[in-house]
Amino acid sequence: MTDSLKITLAQLNPVVGDIDGNVAKIRAARHAAAAQGADLVVGTELCITGYPPEDLILKNAFVRAAMAAVEALATETADGGPGLIIGTPWLDEAGRRFNAAAVLDDGNVQTLRFKWDLPNYGVFDEKRVFAAGELPGPVNYRGVRLGLAVCEDMWTPDVAETLMESGAEILVIINGSPYERDKVDVRMNHAVARVTETELPLIYVNQVGGQDELVFDGGSFVLNADRRMAAASRQFTEDLTATEWARGADGWSCVSGDVHDWIEGKERIYQAMVLGLRDYVNKNGFPGVVIGLSGGIDSGITAVVAVDALGAERVHCVMMPSPYTSQDSLEDALELAERLKVRYDSANIAPAMGAFDEMLTEVFNEPASGVTAENIQSRARGTLLMAISNATGAMLVTTGNKSEMSVGYATIYGDMNGGYSVIKDVYKTDVFALCHWRNEHTPDDVMGPAGAVIPERMISKPPSAELASGPEG
Repeated sequence: MTDSLKITLAQLNPVVGDIDGNVAKIRAARHAAAAQGADLVVGTELCITGYPPEDLILKNAFVRAAMAAVEALATETADGGPGLIIGTPWLDEAGRRFNAAAVLDDGNVQTLRFKWDLPNYGVFDEKRVFAAGELPGPVNYRGVRLGLAVCEDMWTPDVAETLMESGAEILVIINGSPYERDKVDVRMNHAVARVTETELPLIYVNQVGGQDELVFDGGSFVLNADRRMAAASRQFTEDLTATEWARGADGWSCVSGDVHDWIEGKERIYQAMVLGLRDYVNKNGFPGVVIGLSGGIDSGITAVVAVDALGAERVHCVMMPSPYTSQDSLEDALELAERLKVRYDSANIAPAMGAFDEMLTEVFNEPASGVTAENIQSRARGTLLMAISNATGAMLVTTGNKSEMSVGYATIYGDMNGGYSVIKDVYKTDVFALCHWRNEHTPDDVMGPAGAVIPERMISKPPSAELASGPEG
């Protein structure tokens, strides 16, 4: 019976569908952990395939490829180094597909545990693609009984209670838990509840990275049986967190581990936007992004996030003035572009407006007016930006905020054009707050400049679409 254990939390950023690339990440993490003397490396939910794999799971060839990769990775554990706990889909002889935690050691897939509580709400639809497993018992890993569970299994007491009653000594939860406001506190509350109920320490390893509209914030952690934080990984970045464990009279406890401070408030939102855009662009192979820069704060904060995520050389900003565009907006857009050091072009849309007036006069015997004229401007801009996107391969980034989307203050085929919206889940009040915050702080691991990057007038001036003359414009 062993009385000590070194466990590394492998908080990685997988790519959905890239089995070979994900295996390479896991292998590199294992080698790094082995150099530090680790006995076990714990990965995240479905890290072999990336999470969420959605309809890829319905392709048996894909699941079998994932299983083959796991079995090949298992053979590498015959080297005497650390074993692995990783997430993977698994297909049984009856053709049922499971969301599994696989234990690899001594050259083999030692055992599997299948996710019991399949979420089917919000962004989750796992009941459509997976079968639910049975309530699990613990697994014996080098003389330690580990209680394995997968993500949602921690959010209710059933799985943890079953593991405790059947002799588990340490709870190990592998996760693909996406970020949302206050999610960090919600996760921690559930983890504390499971520790309180079972009186067992708990390891929580969470995925990090962007995948389509989801952002995974990492923030893996360890709680001892007394509910104290014994280790915490960084947020919004890949991280390997080494922990040391000892068996005492009252059971196992984590006696050593790095506890990184977690970011809070506006910085969490900002880092989520940066990571989400960076991974969407990079994982889909876009060379960069193009943004319509109006001189207002929505496009302003979008441009800043883009530069922080990708670097100035991959961001192309375009001002598209009309006869209603104010001099302030022209000056503010140019100043922002100069501060960010991005490529900046200006293309007047007045000729396009005139062309539409001519065409509409042929139909209605008069040019466009009112909402029709306003929407023509937005659609002319959208068409121009999409043309630039098509010509360069850069992805068009949309600049509408959640307040506008909520009330329909947007033009279909106009300012709603684009492949990704950085602030679609950010209310206008938060946009103001984030602009002030970014001017006062330079976040970690960003590629943009330090200091006040957003001109103060861009933040303080009254918002306006500038689509007509007078107050209504």
